[in-house]
Amino acid sequence: MNLKMQLIKKSEFDRINEINIPIYYKLGIIADMCRFNTLIAVKKAGSGHLGSSLSSMEIVVWLYYKEMNTINIGINSQDRDIYFSSKGHDVPGLYSVLHSLGVLSDDKLLSLRRLNGIDGHPDVGVNGIEANTGSLGMGISKAKGMAWAKQYKKLKGHVFVMTGDGEFQEGQNFEALQTAVQQKIYGFTVIMDHNKVQSDKPLDQIVSLGDLKAKIESFGWEVIRIDGNDLISIEAAFEYRKKNSYKNIFIIADTIKGKGVSFMEHPQALTNNKGLYPWHAGAPDDTNFEKAINEIKNRLQEKLSGYNIDNLNYTEIDNLQLEVEKKIPLNSLGEPISEAAISNHKSGVTSEYIVEAYGKALLNEGKIHPELIVLDADLSSDCRLRYFEKGIPNQFIENGIAEQDMVSMAGGMAKMGLLPVVNSFASFLASRANEQIYNNATEKTKIIYGFHYAGLIPAGPGKSHQSIRDISLISSLPNIEILQPCNLSETEMIVDYCVNKSSQNCVIRMNISPSPSSIKLPDNYSLESGKGISLTKGEEAILFAYGPVMLHEALNAAIILNNSKFGLEVINMPWLNRVDIDWLQQTISKYNSIYILDDHSTTGGLGDFIISKLTQHQLLDSKKIIKFGIEGYPACGTPSESLNYHSIDANSLAKRILINF
Repeated sequence: MNLKMQLIKKSEFDRINEINIPIYYKLGIIADMCRFNTLIAVKKAGSGHLGSSLSSMEIVVWLYYKEMNTINIGINSQDRDIYFSSKGHDVPGLYSVLHSLGVLSDDKLLSLRRLNGIDGHPDVGVNGIEANTGSLGMGISKAKGMAWAKQYKKLKGHVFVMTGDGEFQEGQNFEALQTAVQQKIYGFTVIMDHNKVQSDKPLDQIVSLGDLKAKIESFGWEVIRIDGNDLISIEAAFEYRKKNSYKNIFIIADTIKGKGVSFMEHPQALTNNKGLYPWHAGAPDDTNFEKAINEIKNRLQEKLSGYNIDNLNYTEIDNLQLEVEKKIPLNSLGEPISEAAISNHKSGVTSEYIVEAYGKALLNEGKIHPELIVLDADLSSDCRLRYFEKGIPNQFIENGIAEQDMVSMAGGMAKMGLLPVVNSFASFLASRANEQIYNNATEKTKIIYGFHYAGLIPAGPGKSHQSIRDISLISSLPNIEILQPCNLSETEMIVDYCVNKSSQNCVIRMNISPSPSSIKLPDNYSLESGKGISLTKGEEAILFAYGPVMLHEALNAAIILNNSKFGLEVINMPWLNRVDIDWLQQTISKYNSIYILDDHSTTGGLGDFIISKLTQHQLLDSKKIIKFGIEGYPACGTPSESLNYHSIDANSLAKRILINF
């Protein structure tokens, strides 16, 4: 299908905004125009979060067009009103509103989830973004800090923070609510986008919030409940807030997830999809995209014709004259990354998902072991736990967005003789619940942790979701083994090892995207504690790597080097904090140059671990060891852009190996 990609430019927003029609009608039109551009941006990016971007659109439009002084006095003024969304993933909608006001250019809006573009979760490096969010539960605390600072510095301006409803399963929100009252901080307002659907299920099926109004009032807040998709109700709530500036005001905005696109709207979308909501994340396919775009376009035409307003002009994206000079990105060698280098990098995509094998292996083990209990943090679909959830529901616990609670609950279960398997995204599980993981480890029980979404890729969501610090956060804890599989069969071996053989706590670190290639292991390969396996032959140097993404790049680098008569031995090393020292000594014995490729920060990953062990056992001699990995913050972009930016794609690796040989 040849898609007709169009954009509504800022000039059209200006035209509608200047027309003398009732404000509610006008901003309703602008909200739908922003919905149109949000769909365009997400579709062009190939991923993004639509459901909650659409549900909160009327609130965000009202804030920027009517309520806040931010645009009028300037986004850099200390006296500006401040808005940010704690849930973060609804940022495509915010980007579209900022674009409509001229804060973001056409170029920027269409660079969603691209290198040097705008991140998939909010980042303060983007013009108009006030806070880095995406890791849930922090927003009210951050808004409270901003409001306190305004009071302390005697600055003008109010702070507005949007939260999700599922996000209220995180305990930090309640800490912030009670301390704000205790500390008498009134200069901020909390707005909950209460669309009642989490990643793909209704909130009440995950963890119900109960009597939300009474719960929040018990902390000393005054709660207003409104129709969050009705501009008249929104105005009334903010007017009340202004008249009661001495109170802590919490607005529960009842909204419709996917609002504005009929087949994306809750609850109909759930009914149409067997009780699962399919529009939380990801770009719609071509057919549904055109259906959604045409629905919004037709509704806009109807609204405009009601006031005899000329129809909107839609600009073909291919015809846009992008006026902003693009910065030339540099890789970690300080060299410019050319468009050709990016497009020529064949990262590949297979239908092989590590997490798919993990989910099926867990189900098989659960059938054998009634003591094996799987715990999930509202990520059952992403983590491929649905097999277990449906297959053995009495051994499955949905804990919601509450990692600390989930990990400590698992600790109690382990003390009672059960084998908990705890699952969440690695960024959140390793860091947010680190103290709880440590506490469990000190009890010398056994728990398995599934660290999903580990490493650099996928890079589109941005740094809040790219887990490049989890190995370092966990490897310093005692009584925990960290393993990462490279393909489906090794995943099954690792699950079997963790369930049936290991006496310690285990972390299974997994890439969540489809593997770029299917890593082939030797036919006689078996998982042996602390030992890796050679995947290529080489005489000049050796490289250790792990996981499907980095092994794919390492193996391609070996091919490139082989063409230059340079032999590189590539070792798959699934053990990230364990090594058989005799095996390691024998493996590196003939090489003077040793390279280690981490899907992690170069600090605290496999590279540092191997160097530490070689030093400890006095095996370094005159050998040269070079670490490759992610330096600084991880880059947002496509897989090829991000790998190339950090100079850990195959071409860059081959060059760096030769330079450092």
